[in-house]
Amino acid sequence: MADSTQSSVISSSHGLPDASIGQGLPSAEKDAKLSLDFSYLDDLLSPEVRDLIYWRDLKKSGTVFAVSLLLLLSLAAFSIVSVVSYLLLALLSVTITFRVYKSVVQAVQKSDEGHPFKAYMEKNVTLSQESFRRHVDTALSHFNCILKQLMRLFLVEDLVDSLKLAVVMWLLTYVGAIFNGITLLIIADILIFSVPVFYEKYKAQIDHYVGMVREHIKCAVSKVQAKVPGVAKRKAE
Repeated sequence: MADSTQSSVISSSHGLPDASIGQGLPSAEKDAKLSLDFSYLDDLLSPEVRDLIYWRDLKKSGTVFAVSLLLLLSLAAFSIVSVVSYLLLALLSVTITFRVYKSVVQAVQKSDEGHPFKAYMEKNVTLSQESFRRHVDTALSHFNCILKQLMRLFLVEDLVDSLKLAVVMWLLTYVGAIFNGITLLIIADILIFSVPVFYEKYKAQIDHYVGMVREHIKCAVSKVQAKVPGVAKRKAE
């Protein structure tokens, strides 16, 4: 009994988490409280995109990351017209060079292999009406959802949520004063290809500290809601 009391005191004095906290909660409930909720990404991202950002195929993910980062760095140094022109010029240079090379090879070898890009030219790249309507319907659904949320926030349906948006917009004014749009896109590109795989590797440790932060935020929001008369009345109803 003395050893148990002593270990509990030592754990509390050093600020270590007590293993007995939350012991009465079911395991599934504890995981839901302490884990980051990324389940909505399964609906937004296709399996191919998830494999890319989680680096399932190192060669493919590395290529996409390098190309996207190089493109954004190019846009940071040059205008979008120059970047697009150089990219198309490089692509044309490759295809024309390959076309001439294959023509010379066929003339020397006296073969009749035909156009080197014939297989790609015969592919059907047209967009069907059904596919176009499906993508339009999906985009329209997302647009309507975003529009509804913006109306709810700007018309102050929930005062706390509107205040949260105001704080975020105020912080973004400082971010905009330091970074431009291209710099933010470069940072976002790096985070997209680093944060998911980092979280997957250190999930247990991150979930533990995220759970602690969420509890502190929840307590702070509850105190704010209790001091706002309109919100407190509505919560009571």
